[in-house]
This record gives sequence, C-alpha cells and structure tokens, in this order.
Amino acid sequence: MIVGGCDIGSTTGKAVVIKDGEVVASHILKSTTSPGKTARLAMDAAIEQAELSSIDDLEKIIGTGYGRLKVPFAEENISEISCHAKGAHWMEPSIRTVVDIGGQDCKVISVSGKGTVSEFVMNDRCAAGTGKFFEAMARALDCGLEGISALDNQGPEPCPISNQCSVFAESEVVTLVNEGYDLKNIISGINASVASRLSSMVRRVGLIKELALTGGCSKNEGLVKSLSSKLDVGVITLPIDPQLAGAIGAALFAAEKLGK
Repeated sequence: MIVGGCDIGSTTGKAVVIKDGEVVASHILKSTTSPGKTARLAMDAAIEQAELSSIDDLEKIIGTGYGRLKVPFAEENISEISCHAKGAHWMEPSIRTVVDIGGQDCKVISVSGKGTVSEFVMNDRCAAGTGKFFEAMARALDCGLEGISALDNQGPEPCPISNQCSVFAESEVVTLVNEGYDLKNIISGINASVASRLSSMVRRVGLIKELALTGGCSKNEGLVKSLSSKLDVGVITLPIDPQLAGAIGAALFAAEKLGK
C-alpha cells in the first residue's frame, strides 16, 4: 500500500509518501503564487525521493491545507485541523493537545485517543502569533527567523510587546531597538508575546497532556520554551519534522479510505 498526502499552506507546500505504514519520502518548499503548481512541485519531489516512476504509482492522494481545493491530483481534500490531529497523534500516540502555528493562522486542537478532533479554536482573522508575525519581527530586527528562534538569543528579561497586530508590533520593536534595549531581551519578548496568545487559546480548549506543536513555527525553539513555561507543561518533540504533520495526516486518511 502506497499513498500520498499534500499539504498546501499559505507560505509552504508539503508532500509525503507513506508505504506500508512508513514515511518513505517527504518534501517541503516555499509556496509559489499558484497552489496547484506548489502541490505539483512538492509531490513530484517526494515521488522522486521515494524512487517511484510517476504519481500514478500512488494508490490514493488526499490534499489538505489552505490550498487543498487547488491540489489537481488529489482525489479528496480534508481539513488541515483533522490532518494535523491525525498526523501528530500517529507520530506520538500520547498526544492530546496540538498547537498548529502556520503562516497565516494558528490553531489549538484537542485530540482524542484515536487521533480525531475533539475540539479546536482557531485564529485566522489576523497575523498575530503566526509565521507572518515572526517574519515581520525578523525584518524589524534584521536577524532572520533563525535569530528569533535560537535559544542562545533568548534574553533573561523579556521586553513587553503589548501590540498583537504585526504592523504595530513591528513599530514597537523598532522603538525598543532605538531606545537601546538589549536585542536578546527584545527577541525573548517577541516569543513571550506569541506564547501568551497561544496559552490563552490552549486554556480555551482545555489543556490535556501531552502537548505538541506542529507547523513551521514549531521549529522556533524560543517560542517552544516560552510556551512550555507559560503553560507549566513540557512540549513533546515529535520524531518526524512537525511541519509535515498535516501532509502525514492526509496520507493516513488516504490509507484509511483504501481500507488498509
């Protein structure tokens, strides 16, 4: 049995190939202006990595994510909320709460023991707490996303960032820099600001251990540390790239629908 999952987000496209219950290939790339093109590039790269002759070798493909309706070769599409829950739970069955931080939205998902969605909350009305927010902050500090993420760059006294709006927060950060505040404290303040917003969303759903982060921003070590501190709970490190959780979930749904 060999299936595929394709997760087309606002900033990245992800594709995986699962063969007999094992991820044998995956690919992540920056989204193009066309979701269909992004999907094709991501899946073609995964197929090549899996050493398959063509996309026709996959028995079923399911699309998910922001651009799931535009995946031309997907036979079906499923919400990224369901796919992230299933993908994270499959990687680590003890997971009961998933925080998915994407390019343009963030979600907190309560996951059942079977990997299904019990409840969720979502922020999709503004860029606060998303990848776009971090991109704006990295631009303001001229340090790159890696600079905001690195644990070595997290200061001991986080500067308060009061604005959640990316535009106003960027202006606030520039002001802090001009006033001579320590760069590391500004960076830890940025992560603490996002962690505060996420922790509020988690509490709305109801925190159930274990907790894991998915999506591209899950690789922000400073954010993970700050969120863990605010919730007073450890964050599980998933055994496979957490940015692939949605695509993995989509492929698992494909396998289920084949009855295998």
